[in-house]
Amino acid sequence: MKKLAILGASGHGKVVADTAQCCGWDQVDFYDDAWPSFTRNGNWLVVGDFAALYTRLESYQGVIVAIGNNSVRHEKLAAMADAVAPVVTLIHPMATVSQYASVGLGSVIFAGAVVNADAKIGLGAILNTGCSVDHDCELGESVHISPGARLAGGVSVGDRSWVGIGASVRQLVRIGSNVVIGAGAVVVSEVPDGVVVVGVPAKVI
Repeated sequence: MKKLAILGASGHGKVVADTAQCCGWDQVDFYDDAWPSFTRNGNWLVVGDFAALYTRLESYQGVIVAIGNNSVRHEKLAAMADAVAPVVTLIHPMATVSQYASVGLGSVIFAGAVVNADAKIGLGAILNTGCSVDHDCELGESVHISPGARLAGGVSVGDRSWVGIGASVRQLVRIGSNVVIGAGAVVVSEVPDGVVVVGVPAKVI
């Protein structure tokens, strides 16, 4: 039996668990610091907190961090690496990922997402439902591309940046690290580190 542990029992975690089962994982257990007051996440059990998982790593063939906050996910993935946890990548069978793309460990690619040739996806990324990452894009660590967002060819996105739902990024644009792109924004020029941009065309606020 293939057993997967998920850190983070949230709505995002539910979609990760569902994706895991679609990928053939037989048993999915959640770990969250809200345990023991929180013992279920939808159809799945929450069986312990983060500290408990560290003592049970040998019980699982895979571990994944399902925390939507990019900085927290980045931190927890580093802790899992230090613990030599069996971190895995999940790609939904209804996602389309080019054989010539690379996907970093600990990433999750949901149904309907498209990743085209020579795209490079960093560690711990979330490519959410129906997003697209075109050819030659480069995504850093713990990036989140939200549902329906579109990255044209050659876009780069720095570590821990978040591209909001329905946003679009013009080809060859560079987005820095720790950036937030607002929902529906249209990014047509370079975005520096650590800013929030919104609107059409997107501007720093």
